[in-house]
This record gives sequence, structure tokens and C-alpha cells, in this order.
Amino acid sequence: MNTQLYLHQNLDDFDDFYDMLTDSHHDLDEAQSKMLDAQLVLLLANHIGDLNVLRQAFARARVTVEQAMPTPGA
Repeated sequence: MNTQLYLHQNLDDFDDFYDMLTDSHHDLDEAQSKMLDAQLVLLLANHIGDLNVLRQAFARARVTVEQAMPTPGA
């Protein structure tokens, strides 16, 4: 089993994925959208099933967010 987070594009059609992601949020309010995102994380984490890979993904996502949107006053 590969225990490294795969960072290269692995989707056959990124545009179709993006459409699917944005369409899933259609007509949801902010709270529902956040809940949908949380459900997706849980479902996909369960599918991945490797805590080492998931730790890498969470860390990478956090760094990306912090770089894009620094904490005010930091």
C-alpha cells in the first residue's frame, strides 16, 4: 500500500469533477454547504483508509489555506 499522498493530477476530467463539486452545493445555504463538505471529507477519508495519507492531506491543506489566507494579526 502506498502511504504517500499523491499530489499529481489523478482525475480523468478535472472540469467534470469541478462541475460535480459546485453542482452539489447548488441551492444549499452556508451551513448546509459546510455540512456537505464535512460529509465528503468523512466519506473520502473512509475510502482512503490510510491515516498516514490522511495526515499528509490535512497538513498540506492547512498550509495551503494559511498561505492563501493568513490569520489576521499574525
